[in-house]
Amino acid sequence: MNVLIAADKFKGSLTAKEACEAIAQGIDHGDVSIRSVPVADGGDGLARTITDALDGEWRTLTVTGPLGNPVEAGYGIVAEGRRAIIEMAEASGLCRLPDAKKMEPWKATTFGTGELIQDALNHGISEITLGLGGSATNDGGTGMASALGFQFLSQSGAVLEVPDHLSEVATIREPKSSLPANFTIACDVDNPLLGPEGCTRIYGPQKGIYPEELHQHENRLEHLVALLGDSGKTAAATSGAGAAGGLGFGSLVFLKGKLVPGFDLVADILNLEEHIAWADLVITGEGKIDSQSLHGKAPAGVAQIASIASKPVIAFCGIDETNHKDASSLFRSIVEIDSADLPVEEAMANAAALLAKTAGNWWSNAKPEYL
Repeated sequence: MNVLIAADKFKGSLTAKEACEAIAQGIDHGDVSIRSVPVADGGDGLARTITDALDGEWRTLTVTGPLGNPVEAGYGIVAEGRRAIIEMAEASGLCRLPDAKKMEPWKATTFGTGELIQDALNHGISEITLGLGGSATNDGGTGMASALGFQFLSQSGAVLEVPDHLSEVATIREPKSSLPANFTIACDVDNPLLGPEGCTRIYGPQKGIYPEELHQHENRLEHLVALLGDSGKTAAATSGAGAAGGLGFGSLVFLKGKLVPGFDLVADILNLEEHIAWADLVITGEGKIDSQSLHGKAPAGVAQIASIASKPVIAFCGIDETNHKDASSLFRSIVEIDSADLPVEEAMANAAALLAKTAGNWWSNAKPEYL
């Protein structure tokens, strides 16, 4: 029997690769052929997942963190050095805050993401994939643009630091030469930049923006859009422009990138359809499966491809918060990790062993159904 394991990360405890390995350990009893293909969507974990899957090189360097603090961040180099896989969370994510409780949304910048891109350009890489998600920022991509040579000028022509002084910018000066790369932007949300469904009002609170300050942050991004004229207005209304605190928008206007659904991009790069065609059973999973997971997240994407190929899909997770009626159209069953009522912190620390044990118990009981 052929079993494909295509799991995403269990956030805070297991990478996608580690999750796949744990499930494989649980069901590997000698009578099954297992193929592991870790997956991701446009969120954090994209770069490592693709780089590992394609046996790429991981390059690490010191860049500017979201609050100006130096951080060690990396990106993947694949396709014999022709493509870089970068995710903004590596440099500019919530995980890079020096103190998890310290958020400064007025100051938080994507400058470090721009530094990762510039490093890839300096190495002659001409195809760059940028993953959006997990951001600590709400700067519309202006920090990234600054790192790539864009200048934000005052009325008098002085160079201003952004996003701190974004509201004072009168003109944006582009670099003398265009960026020598094609950019594909992996995105797993469909929010526009502005409005009630935009990045500020939907995601701002989780980045430290107080309710009474939402309109000020919105005004700052509206000013950025106005500076860019008609092209800015068009980009701001584009689905996904609000991803990663408006970095989706910044990727459109500063990188001239193409926004694509994150999971679709990953599935294409990993040739996931071919792996699913090989399998008799597909196993996926992530840390929490909820209603959001059913719309654009990796496990649902795996299940949708498998459904077309008429292959049954099982999902493992730490927490199941789905409406099972909705989930049943995608998954044959959803299996929660048996944590034996351990405290959450202890369960997460032992996630690999618990997932392997849960998978093993499930396989022992359910295997006859799939033979």
